[in-house]
This record gives sequence, structure tokens and C-alpha cells, in this order.
Amino acid sequence: MTEQWTAFDRECRLRGWGQAAAFLAEYARSAQLMGEEANLTERQLRRWRKPNPPLPRPRAWRVLHAMFGMSPAELGFPPPPPSRTEYIEQASENTFGLDRRMFLADTLGTAASISLSGSGSVGTTHIAELREVLRSLYALDDAYGGGDVRSLAIRHLQRIRRVINTGSYPASVGRQLQLLAGETAEHCGWLHYDADQQDEARRFWGEALTTATMLRDPSLEVMVFASLSMQAIHEDRPRDGYDLARAARLRAEAMQSPILVSMIVAREARALAKMRDNSGARRELACAMRVIERSDRERPAPSWAAFHGQAELGYTQGLIYAETGHHNAAVPFLRAALAHQERTYTRNAALYRLTLARSLVLAGEADEAASEAVASLPHLEEVESGRVIRRLREVRNLLAKTDSRTTAGSVEVLSNHLTERAI
Repeated sequence: MTEQWTAFDRECRLRGWGQAAAFLAEYARSAQLMGEEANLTERQLRRWRKPNPPLPRPRAWRVLHAMFGMSPAELGFPPPPPSRTEYIEQASENTFGLDRRMFLADTLGTAASISLSGSGSVGTTHIAELREVLRSLYALDDAYGGGDVRSLAIRHLQRIRRVINTGSYPASVGRQLQLLAGETAEHCGWLHYDADQQDEARRFWGEALTTATMLRDPSLEVMVFASLSMQAIHEDRPRDGYDLARAARLRAEAMQSPILVSMIVAREARALAKMRDNSGARRELACAMRVIERSDRERPAPSWAAFHGQAELGYTQGLIYAETGHHNAAVPFLRAALAHQERTYTRNAALYRLTLARSLVLAGEADEAASEAVASLPHLEEVESGRVIRRLREVRNLLAKTDSRTTAGSVEVLSNHLTERAI
């Protein structure tokens, strides 16, 4: 009988904490960074992994929130009673809302201070610390976009390269360092893509692909090919996008991760739609939806692909309709995507809402479009993403062309926001 994972257990496995020892070590590290007492036992962890886990104590709740970057309620834990909710949420917000950047910057600082022994010897502990920084960069990007994270990621890549060139280590550790450098270069490429700096994105992805080829690592190859496919579609090179997605898919199928394969097939669908192969696009999108239904029965997705789910598939369906001029058909899919988007992915939520606003105005629903666009602004207070700002500017310009008195106020609000960001 196939093992059924709880939401908490699944998220642990996605982050490499499937074993009790790995989780307890990460819990202790996070608690220490927060100044909380770390007294979690393996027995307590087993209780958390079961269906209907008990409510964690406030201190443990805050540590879990820090580790996963999401409320423990989203991990399957019961919500605290009203008398405790305000206390827990206020503490979590103070630490991981306004100050989440500070927390992750502290994590980066911890890795920056990695001390090698006098001989410059590098071991598995150093690898784990360097990899933890990359995980933190993923979390920071999901919440705030690529703008503020690029410099941190580049510094981290430089740090890894310095360790590679100055440290002493066995071949097995050397391979892990090279792989980590490739994964970090790939993430640097993604961050520049999100900032809408495509030439820089290409340069970093080229470095990552060179590393993947040198190491013959299929996982890194999948990551880079999938990213290059996304960029080609973005730049209106759909044939290149399709071929790159096919190359990624051939390698990903052997990894037996339904979420990963579904993400790549969805990109094939977008490329086909841009090539005006509508029947092929519908076929591949249906395939992506079928594949993801197996996600609870096979291997979890790698952390970089964990964002993909029903919300992303709905967004892809909406984009396919929008990019072929069927904006009325796009609207319900974009609404559903926004409704199902997890709160952790603030940048994606802002992009989804603005894409919905764009289709609404092009479908003749200018008032509703203006309302959605203005509703996106609170998200944008923290998001630094060139793609999102470009979409905001596009929506503002479309609304301005409607020559509607009812939308004029919204156009002014959007223009003021764009002006303030430019200052």
C-alpha cells in the first residue's frame, strides 16, 4: 500500500528533512538564530508527523514558521485558540513579515562567517551551511521577488567559488561544491530574469549549464533547460522554448517527480500556444494536469520547483487564452489561480492579480480591472520584481486608454505608485 504523507511530512521531505535527525538539527539551528529554547524530542516530532497533529506551543510555533516560511496552520497543524492567535501571529509577523529579510540576511551572514580549519579543509558541514543559504535565497525570492536578492545571490556564488579555489577537500566534497556553484548560478540567472535583465540571466544560466555538463548532473540540466525554455517563451522564441522544454522533460521523467514533469509540460503547452498549435497546447496542458494528480504518490519535487501546483496550472491556462486574444475565457482561470495561490508566494500573487487586471480591461471590464490593479499595490510595497512592475505599467497604460471617468482615479493611484518607485 502506498504511504500517504501528511502536509507537514511532505514539506519536510521537500526541504531534505525527511529523516528525524536532519529535522531536529535544522529545528535546533533555527531556534538558536531566533533566541528560542530548542527542546524538541524525536517523540514529539513523531506526533507532529501523524495525521491530526497536536497544537505546537507558541515557542515551537514561531520556530516552525521560521523554518518553513509559512504558518504552521498551512502545514496541517490546528490553529491556536482565539486567546493565543493574536500573540502567535503578532510574534510571527514581527519576525517573519516585516523582518523576514533581516532573518534571512542573518542566515547569509552565518554562512559568510564559515571558518575553515588551519589547513583550509572543507567538509560536509560546510556544504550543509552553504546549501542552507541557497534555500534561504529561494524563500526570500518567493516572498519579495528578485530585485533585492540578486546582490546576495551573487555574493554567495562568489563565496562558493572562493571555497572551491582555496579550500582543501576530497573529490566527493569537490563535486558537491561544484554542483552547489551550478545551482547558485542558475538561481542568479532566475533572479536576473525576474528583474527583467535577460542578458545577465542568459550569462548565469550559461555558467550553470557548463557546470551541469561537466558534472553530467541531470537534475541541474533539467533546472537550466526549464529556465531557458521559460526565457525563450518570454522573448517570443516559442520554437526554442518548446525544444528546450522537451530536453528538460526527457531528463525529468527519469527523476519520477510528477510536480517537476507537470511544470515542464505546462511550459511545452505555452510554447505550442505561441506557435499557434492550439490543439497541441490543450493536449499538453491536460497532460500536465493529469500528471500532477500523482504528486502525493511519487517523489516530491526539488525545492526550486515546489511553487508549481494547481494555482500555476490555472495561471498557465489563463495565459494561453490571454496570449491568443481570448481574454473573456482567460478571466475565470486567472481568478482561480489567484484564489489558490499560497500566501508564501507574494511576488506570484501580485503577478497573477495584475495579469487578471490586464485580461479584464481587454475584455471590456475596465472598472473591475482598475479595482484588481489597485488591490495589487499592498503586495507591491515589499515586492522588487521587474516583471511585476512591467505588468503594472502595462495595466496602467491600458486603463488610461479606456478614457473612462470611473477609472481615472485608479490610473492616478497606479501612476503615483510607479513614480514613487522610480524615485
